[in-house]
Order: sequence, then C-alpha cells, then structure tokens
Amino acid sequence: MSSSSRAVSPVIANILLVAVVVILAGIVSTFALGFIDGTNQPGPIVGQSSGDLMTQDGFDGGIVRINHVSGDTMRVSDMEIVVDASSACNKRSRIVNLPADSGQRITDSNYDGDDIFDQRFGSLPDGSALLSQEYSAGDVIVFRLDGECPLDSGDTVTVRVVHTPTNSVPIKITLTAT
Repeated sequence: MSSSSRAVSPVIANILLVAVVVILAGIVSTFALGFIDGTNQPGPIVGQSSGDLMTQDGFDGGIVRINHVSGDTMRVSDMEIVVDASSACNKRSRIVNLPADSGQRITDSNYDGDDIFDQRFGSLPDGSALLSQEYSAGDVIVFRLDGECPLDSGDTVTVRVVHTPTNSVPIKITLTAT
C-alpha cells in the first residue's frame, strides 16, 4: 500500500506542471497576438489628392501646395512630409515634429535632412494643415522652399505624406514648377 501512495505525488505534480505551462502559454500568446495585430493596422487611404509647385516672384524658392481632395482624415502629429527636390537643387528633407508649434514657420526642429525650407515667419501660410491638428478632405498642406533650392520652370519636386504609425504613404505626388 505504501508503494501505491508514493506514485500519486509525482502524477499530481506532473498534472500541475502541465496546467501551469498551458496557462503561461495562453497568456504569452494572447499578448503576442494582440501586439502583432496592433502593428498590422492599415494606414489611412487618401482617395484623391492634387498639388501645385509655384515659383515665387523675386525669390528663388517655391510654394508647395498639397490638396487633400477625398479620403481618410489623418492626425497631423502622425505625419511626416518627405520632400525630394533632387531635380531642382539635389536636396532632400523631411518635415517632422508636427504640427509646427512655432507660429507660422518651420524651424530647425521641424525638419530632418537638407535645409531646403523657408524658415521665415509666414513660411507656413494661414490655412496650412501643418499648423492644425488634422488633415482631412478639403484641407491643404502649404509650405515654402527657400532660396537655397532655386526652381526653374519645369523642375520637379516629389512630395510624400507618410503616416508614421503604419509607415504607409497615403499621398505621393510629383509636382512640376510653373
């Protein structure tokens, strides 16, 4: 009788050990699947956009306008604007840390890359979505390129609006200077 009662203890211990492993596996998989599910969310979709690149009279830079015609609303704090002006001046940069909190201008803290943005007051005209909280249908992103990036008629600038949480590009547009 004593030999049969000794066998019960290891069996119960093994059952408890398996139960603990199953519970831990369930907790870890729930956390891992929940984390992965959150990172695979699709980015916003902008169904239609348009833009303009205009040279400025008496100034070598240009004015960039990107119109959000239709599609999802994006939080401006979740955006970066990638500007490739290699056709015009062989420079590239990104507008970051949005919305711009220094009034109506881009400062050193708002760009990463080459210094191609006009940093004077008013370089972000009234109504530029880069000064607001959201970018939705009907809104316009407006900023100025500085004189270090001279534009001639026919030069192109490619602008990408990047949704940083999903690393997606809902707007990519190549503009030709007029």
